[in-house]
Amino acid sequence: MAAKILIVDDDANVQRLLQYTLKQEGYDVVNAADGAEGFQLWGTEAPDLILLDVLLPKLDGYQVATKIRGEEGSASHVPIIMLTAEREVEQKVRGLRAGADDYLIKPFHPAELLARIKSLLARFAPRDVLLARPPMGRVLALYGAKGGVGTTTIAINAAIALHRELGRKVCLVDGNLQFGDHRVFLDLGLDRKSIVDIVTAPSMDAELIRQVLVKHDSGVDLLLAPPSPESADLVRSEHLPMIADHQRPKYDYVVIDVDKRLDDVNLGVFEAAEAVFVVMTADLSCLKNVRLILETMSHLGYPTGKTQLVLNRSNAFTGINVKNAEGALKRTIDHQVVNEYRGAISALNSGAPFMFTKADSVLGGSLLQFARALDKQAAVPAPAGISAR
Repeated sequence: MAAKILIVDDDANVQRLLQYTLKQEGYDVVNAADGAEGFQLWGTEAPDLILLDVLLPKLDGYQVATKIRGEEGSASHVPIIMLTAEREVEQKVRGLRAGADDYLIKPFHPAELLARIKSLLARFAPRDVLLARPPMGRVLALYGAKGGVGTTTIAINAAIALHRELGRKVCLVDGNLQFGDHRVFLDLGLDRKSIVDIVTAPSMDAELIRQVLVKHDSGVDLLLAPPSPESADLVRSEHLPMIADHQRPKYDYVVIDVDKRLDDVNLGVFEAAEAVFVVMTADLSCLKNVRLILETMSHLGYPTGKTQLVLNRSNAFTGINVKNAEGALKRTIDHQVVNEYRGAISALNSGAPFMFTKADSVLGGSLLQFARALDKQAAVPAPAGISAR
Protein backbone atom coordinates (compact mmCIF):
# COMPACT_ATOMS: atom_id res chain seq x y z
CA MET A 1 0.00 0.00 0.00
CA ALA A 2 1.11 3.57 -0.73
CA ALA A 3 2.07 5.61 2.31
CA LYS A 4 -0.55 8.19 3.34
CA ILE A 5 0.68 11.73 3.99
CA LEU A 6 -1.33 14.40 5.77
CA ILE A 7 -0.65 18.00 4.64
CA VAL A 8 -1.64 20.63 7.19
CA ASP A 9 -1.28 24.07 5.58
CA ASP A 10 -3.69 27.00 5.22
CA ASP A 11 -2.15 28.20 1.93
CA ALA A 12 -4.13 26.66 -0.95
CA ASN A 13 -1.23 27.16 -3.39
CA VAL A 14 1.18 25.32 -1.10
CA GLN A 15 -1.35 22.53 -0.66
CA ARG A 16 -1.74 22.10 -4.42
CA LEU A 17 2.04 22.09 -5.00
CA LEU A 18 2.70 19.56 -2.24
CA GLN A 19 -0.20 17.37 -3.31
CA TYR A 20 1.02 17.30 -6.93
CA THR A 21 4.62 16.50 -5.87
CA LEU A 22 3.58 13.71 -3.53
CA LYS A 23 1.05 12.10 -5.87
CA GLN A 24 3.68 12.03 -8.61
CA GLU A 25 5.74 9.85 -6.26
CA GLY A 26 2.78 7.54 -5.62
CA TYR A 27 1.76 8.72 -2.14
CA ASP A 28 -1.83 9.03 -0.92
CA VAL A 29 -2.54 12.58 0.22
CA VAL A 30 -4.97 14.07 2.76
CA ASN A 31 -5.30 17.86 3.24
CA ALA A 32 -6.20 20.02 6.23
CA ALA A 33 -6.54 23.81 6.13
CA ASP A 34 -6.07 24.57 9.84
CA GLY A 35 -4.52 23.07 12.95
CA ALA A 36 -7.73 21.80 14.48
CA GLU A 37 -8.70 19.96 11.29
CA GLY A 38 -5.17 18.58 11.01
CA PHE A 39 -5.34 17.17 14.53
CA GLN A 40 -8.77 15.65 13.79
CA LEU A 41 -7.57 14.03 10.54
CA TRP A 42 -4.56 12.57 12.33
CA GLY A 43 -7.01 10.64 14.49
CA THR A 44 -9.39 9.54 11.74
CA GLU A 45 -7.04 9.00 8.76
CA ALA A 46 -4.03 7.48 10.59
CA PRO A 47 -1.45 9.02 8.20
CA ASP A 48 2.02 7.55 7.85
CA LEU A 49 3.60 11.02 7.93
CA ILE A 50 2.50 14.63 8.52
CA LEU A 51 3.71 17.80 6.77
CA LEU A 52 2.82 20.46 9.32
CA ASP A 53 2.96 24.20 8.71
CA VAL A 54 3.84 26.35 11.74
CA LEU A 55 1.53 29.33 11.21
CA LEU A 56 -1.99 27.90 11.16
CA PRO A 57 -5.47 29.13 12.19
CA LYS A 58 -7.13 27.74 15.35
CA LEU A 59 -4.11 25.68 16.47
CA ASP A 60 -0.58 26.49 15.34
CA GLY A 61 1.85 23.78 14.27
CA TYR A 62 3.59 23.62 17.64
CA GLN A 63 0.27 23.02 19.39
CA VAL A 64 -0.77 20.35 16.90
CA ALA A 65 2.53 18.48 17.27
CA THR A 66 2.35 18.68 21.06
CA LYS A 67 -1.23 17.34 21.13
CA ILE A 68 -0.37 14.45 18.79
CA ARG A 69 2.67 13.46 20.84
CA GLY A 70 0.62 13.66 24.01
CA GLU A 71 -2.10 11.33 22.74
CA GLU A 72 -0.41 8.80 20.46
CA GLY A 73 1.26 6.88 23.31
CA SER A 74 4.39 4.75 23.18
CA ALA A 75 2.99 2.12 20.83
CA SER A 76 3.08 4.35 17.74
CA HIS A 77 4.91 7.37 16.35
CA VAL A 78 3.82 9.31 13.28
CA PRO A 79 6.76 11.22 11.73
CA ILE A 80 6.21 14.99 11.55
CA ILE A 81 8.07 17.38 9.25
CA MET A 82 7.56 20.99 10.33
CA LEU A 83 7.31 23.56 7.51
CA THR A 84 8.14 27.21 8.19
CA ALA A 85 9.53 30.38 6.68
CA GLU A 86 11.40 31.15 9.90
CA ARG A 87 15.17 30.66 9.73
CA GLU A 88 15.92 31.35 13.39
CA VAL A 89 17.47 28.48 15.34
CA GLU A 90 15.08 29.15 18.21
CA GLN A 91 12.09 28.36 16.00
CA LYS A 92 13.66 25.09 14.87
CA VAL A 93 14.42 24.10 18.47
CA ARG A 94 10.85 24.95 19.47
CA GLY A 95 9.49 22.72 16.70
CA LEU A 96 11.72 19.80 17.66
CA ARG A 97 10.75 20.16 21.30
CA ALA A 98 7.08 20.11 20.32
CA GLY A 99 7.67 16.71 18.74
CA ALA A 100 8.70 17.35 15.14
CA ASP A 101 11.16 14.83 13.65
CA ASP A 102 12.46 17.12 10.92
CA TYR A 103 12.30 20.77 9.89
CA LEU A 104 12.15 22.36 6.42
CA ILE A 105 12.49 26.07 5.72
CA LYS A 106 10.35 27.51 2.91
CA PRO A 107 11.04 27.73 0.05
CA PHE A 108 12.53 24.25 -0.33
CA HIS A 109 13.24 22.04 -3.32
CA PRO A 110 10.81 19.14 -3.90
CA ALA A 111 13.75 16.72 -4.13
CA GLU A 112 14.87 17.62 -0.60
CA LEU A 113 11.33 17.21 0.72
CA LEU A 114 10.96 13.79 -0.91
CA ALA A 115 14.35 12.66 0.41
CA ARG A 116 13.39 13.60 3.96
CA ILE A 117 9.99 11.93 3.64
CA LYS A 118 11.56 8.68 2.42
CA SER A 119 14.11 8.76 5.23
CA LEU A 120 11.50 9.25 7.96
CA LEU A 121 9.13 6.65 6.51
CA ALA A 122 11.97 4.13 6.53
CA ARG A 123 13.10 5.13 10.01
CA PHE A 124 9.63 4.85 11.57
CA ALA A 125 8.28 1.93 9.57
CA PRO A 126 5.77 -0.07 11.68
CA ARG A 127 7.25 -3.07 13.45
CA ASP A 128 5.13 -5.52 11.46
CA VAL A 129 6.55 -4.09 8.25
CA LEU A 130 10.07 -4.45 9.60
CA LEU A 131 9.39 -8.04 10.59
CA ALA A 132 8.11 -8.75 7.08
CA ARG A 133 11.34 -7.40 5.57
CA PRO A 134 14.32 -8.27 7.74
CA PRO A 135 17.56 -6.32 7.16
CA MET A 136 19.51 -7.52 4.14
CA GLY A 137 22.81 -7.51 6.04
CA ARG A 138 25.00 -6.68 3.04
CA VAL A 139 28.61 -5.66 3.74
CA LEU A 140 30.19 -3.51 1.04
CA ALA A 141 33.78 -2.23 0.91
CA LEU A 142 34.88 0.87 -1.03
CA TYR A 143 38.58 0.90 -1.79
CA GLY A 144 40.56 3.61 -3.57
CA ALA A 145 43.01 2.53 -6.25
CA LYS A 146 45.12 5.51 -5.17
CA GLY A 147 44.78 8.57 -2.99
CA GLY A 148 42.61 11.44 -4.18
CA VAL A 149 40.22 9.47 -6.39
CA GLY A 150 37.18 10.37 -4.26
CA THR A 151 36.56 7.10 -2.43
CA THR A 152 35.41 8.73 0.80
CA THR A 153 33.14 11.16 -1.06
CA ILE A 154 31.47 8.28 -2.88
CA ALA A 155 31.21 6.14 0.28
CA ILE A 156 29.56 8.91 2.33
CA ASN A 157 27.13 10.02 -0.35
CA ALA A 158 26.25 6.49 -1.49
CA ALA A 159 25.41 5.60 2.13
CA ILE A 160 23.17 8.66 2.41
CA ALA A 161 21.49 7.90 -0.93
CA LEU A 162 20.80 4.31 0.10
CA HIS A 163 19.12 5.55 3.28
CA ARG A 164 17.34 8.76 2.29
CA GLU A 165 16.39 7.92 -1.29
CA LEU A 166 15.93 4.15 -1.14
CA GLY A 167 14.77 3.73 2.45
CA ARG A 168 17.55 1.36 3.51
CA LYS A 169 19.05 1.20 6.99
CA VAL A 170 22.76 1.96 6.66
CA CYS A 171 25.83 1.88 8.89
CA LEU A 172 28.85 3.69 7.45
CA VAL A 173 32.27 2.68 8.80
CA ASP A 174 35.35 4.87 8.40
CA GLY A 175 38.01 2.24 7.82
CA ASN A 176 40.72 4.81 7.02
CA LEU A 177 42.12 4.07 10.44
CA GLN A 178 45.12 6.41 10.54
CA PHE A 179 43.75 9.43 8.68
CA GLY A 180 39.98 9.01 8.46
CA ASP A 181 38.12 12.02 7.06
CA HIS A 182 34.52 11.28 8.02
CA ARG A 183 34.72 13.55 11.07
CA VAL A 184 35.76 16.47 8.87
CA PHE A 185 33.55 15.76 5.86
CA LEU A 186 30.49 15.32 8.12
CA ASP A 187 31.32 18.24 10.41
CA LEU A 188 31.80 16.12 13.56
CA GLY A 189 34.08 16.93 16.46
CA LEU A 190 37.03 14.98 17.82
CA ASP A 191 35.08 14.31 21.02
CA ARG A 192 32.89 11.67 19.33
CA LYS A 193 33.44 8.01 20.14
CA SER A 194 35.29 5.82 17.65
CA ILE A 195 36.16 2.24 16.81
CA VAL A 196 38.89 2.45 19.47
CA ASP A 197 36.17 2.45 22.14
CA ILE A 198 35.02 -0.92 20.78
CA VAL A 199 38.32 -2.72 20.24
CA THR A 200 39.73 -1.69 23.65
CA ALA A 201 36.67 -2.90 25.57
CA PRO A 202 36.94 -6.21 27.50
CA SER A 203 34.51 -7.83 25.05
CA MET A 204 32.69 -6.84 21.87
CA ASP A 205 28.93 -7.13 21.51
CA ALA A 206 26.08 -5.47 19.61
CA GLU A 207 25.08 -3.25 22.54
CA LEU A 208 28.60 -1.86 22.89
CA ILE A 209 28.74 -1.07 19.17
CA ARG A 210 25.33 0.63 19.35
CA GLN A 211 26.58 2.92 22.12
CA VAL A 212 29.63 3.93 20.07
CA LEU A 213 27.78 4.65 16.82
CA VAL A 214 27.11 8.29 15.92
CA LYS A 215 23.79 9.24 14.31
CA HIS A 216 24.28 11.72 11.46
CA ASP A 217 21.54 14.22 10.62
CA SER A 218 20.97 12.33 7.35
CA GLY A 219 19.82 9.28 9.34
CA VAL A 220 22.92 7.19 8.59
CA ASP A 221 24.68 5.58 11.58
CA LEU A 222 28.43 6.17 11.69
CA LEU A 223 31.35 4.26 13.15
CA LEU A 224 34.22 6.74 13.17
CA ALA A 225 37.94 6.14 12.72
CA PRO A 226 40.36 6.67 15.63
CA PRO A 227 40.88 10.36 16.49
CA SER A 228 44.68 10.08 16.19
CA PRO A 229 46.99 8.09 13.84
CA GLU A 230 48.85 6.29 16.63
CA SER A 231 45.66 4.78 18.05
CA ALA A 232 44.95 3.10 14.71
CA ASP A 233 47.40 0.34 15.69
CA LEU A 234 44.86 -0.82 18.28
CA VAL A 235 42.62 -2.09 15.46
CA ARG A 236 43.67 -5.59 14.42
CA SER A 237 42.78 -7.49 11.28
CA GLU A 238 39.93 -9.44 12.90
CA HIS A 239 38.16 -6.40 14.40
CA LEU A 240 36.39 -4.93 11.37
CA PRO A 241 35.03 -8.32 10.22
CA MET A 242 33.75 -8.95 13.75
CA ILE A 243 32.05 -5.56 13.83
CA ALA A 244 30.50 -6.25 10.42
CA ASP A 245 29.16 -9.58 11.70
CA HIS A 246 27.49 -7.85 14.66
CA GLN A 247 25.94 -5.22 12.37
CA ARG A 248 24.59 -7.53 9.65
CA PRO A 249 21.38 -8.45 11.54
CA LYS A 250 20.56 -4.78 12.16
CA TYR A 251 21.28 -3.05 8.84
CA ASP A 252 20.50 -3.45 5.17
CA TYR A 253 23.98 -2.14 4.36
CA VAL A 254 27.25 -1.91 6.26
CA VAL A 255 29.42 0.31 4.04
CA ILE A 256 33.13 0.27 4.91
CA ASP A 257 35.36 3.01 3.49
CA VAL A 258 38.93 1.65 3.51
CA ASP A 259 42.25 3.24 2.58
CA LYS A 260 44.53 2.22 -0.25
CA ARG A 261 46.84 -0.11 1.69
CA LEU A 262 46.73 -3.84 0.96
CA ASP A 263 47.49 -4.85 4.55
CA ASP A 264 45.98 -7.47 6.84
CA VAL A 265 43.28 -5.11 8.08
CA ASN A 266 41.99 -4.31 4.60
CA LEU A 267 42.31 -7.90 3.43
CA GLY A 268 40.14 -8.87 6.40
CA VAL A 269 37.52 -6.34 5.24
CA PHE A 270 37.66 -7.71 1.69
CA GLU A 271 37.09 -11.22 2.98
CA ALA A 272 34.07 -10.12 5.03
CA ALA A 273 32.56 -8.00 2.25
CA GLU A 274 30.03 -9.26 -0.23
CA ALA A 275 31.47 -6.88 -2.83
CA VAL A 276 34.55 -4.66 -3.10
CA PHE A 277 34.13 -1.47 -5.12
CA VAL A 278 37.48 -0.24 -6.43
CA VAL A 279 37.22 3.52 -7.02
CA MET A 280 39.44 4.83 -9.81
CA THR A 281 40.03 7.69 -12.22
CA ALA A 282 41.09 7.51 -15.86
CA ASP A 283 44.83 8.21 -15.58
CA LEU A 284 47.86 6.00 -16.17
CA SER A 285 49.05 5.66 -12.57
CA CYS A 286 45.57 4.74 -11.39
CA LEU A 287 45.07 2.21 -14.20
CA LYS A 288 48.40 0.60 -13.24
CA ASN A 289 47.20 0.28 -9.64
CA VAL A 290 43.84 -1.14 -10.67
CA ARG A 291 45.53 -3.88 -12.72
CA LEU A 292 47.64 -4.85 -9.69
CA ILE A 293 44.55 -4.86 -7.45
CA LEU A 294 42.63 -7.07 -9.87
CA GLU A 295 45.57 -9.49 -10.04
CA THR A 296 45.74 -9.57 -6.23
CA MET A 297 41.99 -10.27 -5.95
CA SER A 298 42.38 -13.08 -8.45
CA HIS A 299 45.32 -14.60 -6.52
CA LEU A 300 43.18 -14.46 -3.36
CA GLY A 301 40.62 -16.63 -5.12
CA TYR A 302 37.79 -14.10 -5.20
CA PRO A 303 35.26 -14.56 -8.00
CA THR A 304 35.32 -11.90 -10.70
CA GLY A 305 31.94 -10.48 -9.69
CA LYS A 306 33.07 -9.67 -6.16
CA THR A 307 35.40 -6.90 -7.38
CA GLN A 308 33.61 -4.06 -9.17
CA LEU A 309 35.18 -0.98 -10.75
CA VAL A 310 33.82 2.51 -10.12
CA LEU A 311 35.11 5.19 -12.48
CA ASN A 312 34.88 8.52 -10.69
CA ARG A 313 34.93 11.83 -12.63
CA SER A 314 34.03 9.76 -15.67
CA ASN A 315 33.43 12.75 -17.93
CA ALA A 316 36.61 14.63 -16.95
CA PHE A 317 39.12 15.11 -19.77
CA THR A 318 42.26 13.10 -19.02
CA GLY A 319 43.17 11.91 -22.51
CA ILE A 320 41.96 8.40 -21.61
CA ASN A 321 38.31 7.66 -22.28
CA VAL A 322 36.21 4.87 -20.79
CA LYS A 323 36.75 2.56 -23.77
CA ASN A 324 40.53 2.99 -23.57
CA ALA A 325 40.51 2.37 -19.83
CA GLU A 326 38.50 -0.82 -20.28
CA GLY A 327 40.88 -1.95 -23.00
CA ALA A 328 43.91 -1.39 -20.76
CA LEU A 329 42.27 -3.31 -17.91
CA LYS A 330 40.81 -6.01 -20.17
CA ARG A 331 37.47 -5.78 -18.37
CA THR A 332 34.34 -3.67 -18.22
CA ILE A 333 34.01 -0.73 -15.82
CA ASP A 334 30.91 -1.51 -13.76
CA HIS A 335 29.87 1.94 -12.52
CA GLN A 336 30.52 5.57 -13.46
CA VAL A 337 30.16 8.76 -11.42
CA VAL A 338 30.25 12.08 -13.23
CA ASN A 339 32.76 14.86 -12.65
CA GLU A 340 31.48 17.91 -10.77
CA TYR A 341 34.58 18.81 -8.81
CA ARG A 342 33.43 22.23 -7.66
CA GLY A 343 30.22 20.88 -6.14
CA ALA A 344 32.01 17.94 -4.52
CA ILE A 345 34.81 20.00 -2.95
CA SER A 346 32.35 22.65 -1.75
CA ALA A 347 30.30 19.97 0.01
CA LEU A 348 33.41 18.49 1.61
CA ASN A 349 34.67 21.84 2.86
CA SER A 350 31.29 22.75 4.33
CA GLY A 351 30.82 19.40 6.09
CA ALA A 352 27.46 18.97 4.32
CA PRO A 353 27.39 15.98 1.88
CA PHE A 354 25.72 16.86 -1.41
CA MET A 355 23.34 13.88 -1.18
CA PHE A 356 22.04 15.45 2.04
CA THR A 357 21.81 19.08 0.93
CA LYS A 358 21.81 19.03 -2.89
CA ALA A 359 20.47 15.64 -3.90
CA ASP A 360 18.89 17.20 -7.02
CA SER A 361 22.29 18.24 -8.46
CA VAL A 362 23.91 16.50 -11.43
CA LEU A 363 26.40 14.87 -9.08
CA GLY A 364 23.58 13.86 -6.72
CA GLY A 365 21.73 12.22 -9.61
CA SER A 366 24.85 10.30 -10.59
CA LEU A 367 25.38 9.03 -7.02
CA LEU A 368 21.72 8.06 -6.78
CA GLN A 369 22.10 6.01 -9.96
CA PHE A 370 25.12 4.29 -8.39
CA ALA A 371 23.18 3.60 -5.18
CA ARG A 372 20.27 2.16 -7.15
CA ALA A 373 22.68 -0.14 -9.00
CA LEU A 374 24.04 -1.37 -5.66
CA ASP A 375 20.57 -1.90 -4.28
CA LYS A 376 19.44 -3.72 -7.41
CA GLN A 377 22.23 -6.23 -6.87
CA ALA A 378 20.61 -7.19 -3.57
CA ALA A 379 18.03 -9.16 -5.53
CA VAL A 380 20.73 -11.10 -7.38
CA PRO A 381 22.24 -14.12 -5.58
CA ALA A 382 25.88 -13.64 -4.60
CA PRO A 383 28.40 -15.42 -6.87
CA ALA A 384 29.66 -18.77 -5.65
CA GLY A 385 32.81 -18.51 -3.59
CA ILE A 386 31.80 -15.54 -1.44
CA SER A 387 31.92 -16.67 2.13
CA ALA A 388 28.78 -16.13 4.18
CA ARG A 389 29.42 -14.55 7.55
